[in-house]
Amino acid sequence: MDQNVRQAMLWRKVEGQHVDCFLCEQRCHIAPGKRGLCQVRENREGALYTLVYGYAIAHNVDPIEKKPLFHFYPGSTSLSIATVGCNFRCLHCQNADISQLPRDGGGRIVGEWFPPEAVIAAAKRAGSRSISYTYTEPTIFMEYAYDAAKLAHENGLLNNFVTNGYMTPEALDLIDGYLDAANVDLKSFSDDFYRKVCGARLQGVLQALRVMKEKGVWVEVTTLVIPGMNDSEAELKQIAEFVHSLGRETPWHVTAFHPTYRMTERPRTQVESLRRARQIGLEAGLRYVYSGNVPGDHGENTFCHHCGKEIIGRLGFTITERHVRNGACEFCSTPVAGIGMSE
Repeated sequence: MDQNVRQAMLWRKVEGQHVDCFLCEQRCHIAPGKRGLCQVRENREGALYTLVYGYAIAHNVDPIEKKPLFHFYPGSTSLSIATVGCNFRCLHCQNADISQLPRDGGGRIVGEWFPPEAVIAAAKRAGSRSISYTYTEPTIFMEYAYDAAKLAHENGLLNNFVTNGYMTPEALDLIDGYLDAANVDLKSFSDDFYRKVCGARLQGVLQALRVMKEKGVWVEVTTLVIPGMNDSEAELKQIAEFVHSLGRETPWHVTAFHPTYRMTERPRTQVESLRRARQIGLEAGLRYVYSGNVPGDHGENTFCHHCGKEIIGRLGFTITERHVRNGACEFCSTPVAGIGMSE
C-alpha cells in the first residue's frame, strides 16, 4: 500500500461491506471498491481509506492576507498546503485544475510526498506564523491536516482552514483545540444556488459556521459576488445579517468573480457591486467589511469601528501602515477584534 494511503477517520461500517463517511455533510454511503464524492476516500473491502495523506499537490509560503484572513496575525506569512480533491463541484471553481482533478481525470491522484513533519519544518524555515490548509477543501484531507495541525501546536505554530464550511459537527469536534482560525466561503443564501452550482446544501454551511464560533475558532467569511446569481440587495442583506448573527466583530469579505471553469458565460463583477455589498454589510451592523480585488480602493483597509480612523492599510497582500497597539486602536484605544493584531 502506498505511503499516502491510510485508514480514514470518521466513518463506520454498515451492511455488507458498505461504509458511511461522516467527515463532511455529503455523508456518503460508499460501496466496496468505490470512492466518496470527494474522490479521495475509498472503500477497500469494508474499510475507508484516505488516498492523499501527506500527498501535497501544492505547498507555498503565502501572506495571510491572501486567504483572506485580515484579523489573524496581519502581515504574517502562512505555510499553505493542499491535496487534490473536493467535496463540492462548483461550476465556478478557481482551482478546478487541482480540486476537480480526480473527478475530471478518471480518479487520478497526484502529488508530492510532504508529510506533517516536512510541513512544520518548512513553516519554521520560512518564519511563518501559521499553517493554512487551503487551495482545495481541507476537510477532505482531514487525516493529513489533523496530524499537521497537532504537530504545529507542539511547535508554537497556529492553524487555519480556508474552507467551504461543509464539515460535520463530528469533524469539528475532531479538530477542536487545533483549529485556530477559518475563512469560510458563504457562497449564497439560497439552497437552490448551493444545489445547482456547488452540489451541496446551504444549511450544512450555516451549521458549521455556528459550531466554529461556539468552539472559539476565529472566523472570517467570504462571499464571491457573482453577477445575476447572488448579488441582489435582498440576498446580500440576508448574508450580512447571518454573519452579524455570528457576532458583529466577524469580518465579511466580498470579492469579485471572474469567469472560469464551467461558468465562463458570466460577466466579471463590477466594482460598484462590491462597494454596494460592502455598504450593505456596514448597514447591517458589521464592524469589519472588506471589498476585495478592487485596486486603488480603500475597501481592504481596516477602520476603527468607533472613531472611524484607518488603522491597518493594505495594498494587495502587503500591510502599508498599522495603527494598532496592544490590540487596540492607536487613536482612541478601542479594542480591535482578532488574533495577533499587534504582532
